[in-house]
Amino acid sequence: MENIEIKIYEKFDFDKIYELYKIVGWTNYTENPEMLKGSYENALKVIGAFEGKNLVGIIKAVGDNYSVLYIQDIIVHPVYQRQGIGTALLKEMLKIYSHVYQKILSTDNSEKTLSFYKSCGFSSFQELNCMGFMYLK
Repeated sequence: MENIEIKIYEKFDFDKIYELYKIVGWTNYTENPEMLKGSYENALKVIGAFEGKNLVGIIKAVGDNYSVLYIQDIIVHPVYQRQGIGTALLKEMLKIYSHVYQKILSTDNSEKTLSFYKSCGFSSFQELNCMGFMYLK
């Protein structure tokens, strides 16, 4: 992580973001680039991880800046994974929104992702005696 800079990404380069989604295989977004672009244009906050001018990781959040923050996406280029970049991105977002009551995210149910989010202080809905629902168009 020594050459990686974590910073707010306001004037983003959509092509770089698209390529990052493509390389990690998030086809739901790459097959619908207008949705991806709109989601970034309307995000509450975007933070990027950069090695020089290269975007190597990104996190996006939506919410009301008061009662709920939803971590929409967190992505790290495969070459840069397991170096603390994802943790640094998430911690920076949580620091910026430390005043927000609920910080929520959804992810795939794999041991890797469960371990990662638990190590960052998140609890599963089940552990909190809660249930989550999703409605897809």
